[in-house]
Amino acid sequence: MISLSTEQCRIIGVMLEKETTTPEQYPLSLNGITLGCNQKSNRDPVMSLSESDVQNVVDELVQLNKLMVDHKASSRVNKYFHRFCDTEFGSLKFTAQQRAIICVLLLRGPQTPGELRTRTNRLTDFSDVSAVEDALKQLQDLNGQPLVKKLAREPGRRDSRYVHLLSDFDESSLAEFSDNPVKIAPTDNKNQLAQRVTELEQQVASLTEQVATLTELFDSE
Repeated sequence: MISLSTEQCRIIGVMLEKETTTPEQYPLSLNGITLGCNQKSNRDPVMSLSESDVQNVVDELVQLNKLMVDHKASSRVNKYFHRFCDTEFGSLKFTAQQRAIICVLLLRGPQTPGELRTRTNRLTDFSDVSAVEDALKQLQDLNGQPLVKKLAREPGRRDSRYVHLLSDFDESSLAEFSDNPVKIAPTDNKNQLAQRVTELEQQVASLTEQVATLTELFDSE
């Protein structure tokens, strides 16, 4: 398996996300990919990539056979679709739940099973956290290929986080949390806060997608 750069991971994550959440806009133009990469919601870290930056990375992914230009598109601008998974061009075959986890890990970095359950709700359904953990276990050895790794539990955290193995990850970068452990709030307050954050993220994501749609219409005129 190749090791993807941070920007390559972001673009593939965007392609997987938009293919599911806004299929009417997929395949994506360069402008649509750039907007998806630079979203302020559902992204960690938040990026500020120019269209030329994104074009360079898209070209790299085309060379790696992870993206392809949609030659059937009638638009004057190039549209791209991914060949990353679940296609006849590669060996990666995911269930909807596995795919959702990989997508969110690509977009938001290491996360706990509870965070993944909340953040994948626009992509698929998990009955409970144990269902997320089952999917993560499958991804730790998918047809002999480790795609996800469980990290050591950090001080102040109730659960361990998981990280994808599609790019290099330096666990020492998590050391800063040891000096500033996270305080765990009471369960009720924590759940209320998580629910409110999720609602706000969904509202922002919806508005961002509407702007992307309007931009696409403007570009095609």
